Amino acid sequence: MVQLQKKTVKIVSVLIALVFVGSVVALALTQSGSGIASAASSNVGVVDMRQVYSQHPQTQSMQSEMQKAAADAQKEFEEKSKNMNDQEKNDYYQQTMQRLQQKQQELTDPIEKDVEEKVKTVAQAKGLTVVLLKDTVVYGGTDITQDVVSKLSK
Repeated sequence: MVQLQKKTVKIVSVLIALVFVGSVVALALTQSGSGIASAASSNVGVVDMRQVYSQHPQTQSMQSEMQKAAADAQKEFEEKSKNMNDQEKNDYYQQTMQRLQQKQQELTDPIEKDVEEKVKTVAQAKGLTVVLLKDTVVYGGTDITQDVVSKLSK
């Protein structure tokens, strides 16, 4: 009789779990508007970020500044590391690379924020709900790359 009760408890537990999972799925579908159909019919935009960044007005100056910073860092490293042992050179090299990465981040953050803002503006103007990277889309989507580039030049 004890075995029968354990078996009954297991069956009831599985049924409760199935009801719970089913209700979670039903709730998710009702919360997402009209469910799966709304995802399929949403307006999706695509943008080629390489092209947008390459045509950003500040990209050239950022690249020039980074090249100058890298050349200065290399010159400084060569001068200061002459009398260092291998471990000291390695540590100093790591510090130099971190400084260069911070410099690059400082220079690229404003550009990234500007591009993101322009993509958002174009997407809203065109009634797009989602914008994906063009490289990730196999088929479909409204290409807004040129519109974003135009906004950047204004």
